[in-house]
Parts: sequence; structure tokens; C-alpha cells
Amino acid sequence: MKALALPLLLASILSSLAGAASAHDGGHKGGIASPAAQGVKAPFDIVHTRISTEGRIATFGMTVSGEAGATRPAKSGKLAGSTVFSYVWPTSLDPSTVGFEAKAGILAFAVTSHPDFDDTPLFDENGDGRPDNDGDVWHSHWVVLQPDAACGRDALKVVDIPEGAKPRLPKTWPGLPILIDSPGWAPTFQRGTVEVRVPFDDIGVVEGGAFDGVTAALRVNASVHSPLLCVADVFKVASGELSLPGKVERRRPTDAAR
Repeated sequence: MKALALPLLLASILSSLAGAASAHDGGHKGGIASPAAQGVKAPFDIVHTRISTEGRIATFGMTVSGEAGATRPAKSGKLAGSTVFSYVWPTSLDPSTVGFEAKAGILAFAVTSHPDFDDTPLFDENGDGRPDNDGDVWHSHWVVLQPDAACGRDALKVVDIPEGAKPRLPKTWPGLPILIDSPGWAPTFQRGTVEVRVPFDDIGVVEGGAFDGVTAALRVNASVHSPLLCVADVFKVASGELSLPGKVERRRPTDAAR
């Protein structure tokens, strides 16, 4: 897979957050249309990214040129150095929107798979009666991202929680020492599309936001220490430069029936 340089990723997303309100002139019905790319494996080759709302539900959707969710990381047998595959929607929303500290970093919604550990202790995704052995099943998270040179030059990480710190956290925080939420909203896969329906108390906050789409691999630090989880490889960015051009589409009930 051909990776986008992480320095470009970082510079683009940080500048995009500052100008997101004026950045969404492009896209398709509020979404982002992307040309297929030969250098990206089809399950991660984004061709359309969108967020739409209906009532108080926001639907995060991403379509790829192949079968969404068909490829998962190989099991390594250990946590240290293990890999996470992800479909990610970086947003301009403040982390406080979903229960983190305000201005803690870049808030992103993600659908992930990682066979070497489980980070959804409240949910039994594979239905075997054990909630601690199903990290390989695709599931959803909110994460807060920040740059950290320890992950590589200009690379991003999921923000670590320092020992002894007590930041504001969502009720479904899974207990890991990073800014991650495991809300239990199950993704659905249909051929080339992955979608997740997410409820919000104030849907207006979402409708005023901007977004982009990213497929990527993250990696657990070999020492399982701060930084715990780094963005290791970016497969594709929907906008090409992570400019957050997506506009949230507000749908009426009749739209879904068309």
C-alpha cells in the first residue's frame, strides 16, 4: 500500500481545523468523492466519504473500490507492536462534543479491527459470552489525536493520559490510558460500504462540522508505553490533502425512501 507522508497528513489536518468552516466548498452532496487509486488495496481505497443526519442520528459512511472490511490485521500473538486497521472520519468537532476535555486534540470517529487485544469491555461483539476476546470484529471508537515525535517525524498518536491525571472522559471509556471511547455502535458492511449510526443529544453541533475520510494502520508501541498507539501508515485520504472539505448532509425522512 502506498502511504501518504505523515508530515503532509499532520500539516494538512492542523491547518484544516483552523479553516474548516470555509473549507467545504467541494464534495458530492456534502460528501467527498475520491478517484480510485491503483496503489491502494481495494478494501481501503476510498471513493466516497460522507456524514449525514436524520433526526438526532448521524450516519458515518465510507465507500471503497473493493469490499469494505474484507482485510484485517494478521494476529501477532502479543500486544506490543500489534497492528490496528481503521476507517477514520477526522472532524472539526471539539472533543468535548462526545465527553472528552475541550480542545484536547483532533476528534475522529473510527471503525477498527485488531486481533491481538480487546478494547470494548462493555460489549460482546462476537456473541460468545465473553466481552474480552473480540477485538478482531470491526467495531467503533471515538479517538482524540495529537502529534508526537516519538511516533515518527510529524506523526500522530491517540493522546495518552499521563499517570495520575484525571481528565474528563466519556462514560464508555474502556479504561485504557489514552483518549479513546468505546460506545458500542456496531458498523454495518455491505459490499463496498461501511456505515455506523451514531446518536447525538445535540445534532446541530454535528451539522455545523466538517470532516474528511482516511484509511490507515495504527501500531501499539513495542514497549506498550507512552505513546501507546501511533498512526503508522496512511493508506488513503479522501480529499487527497486532508483539507476537511466534507459538509454534513441533513436528510429529511423522505430522503431515505428515494
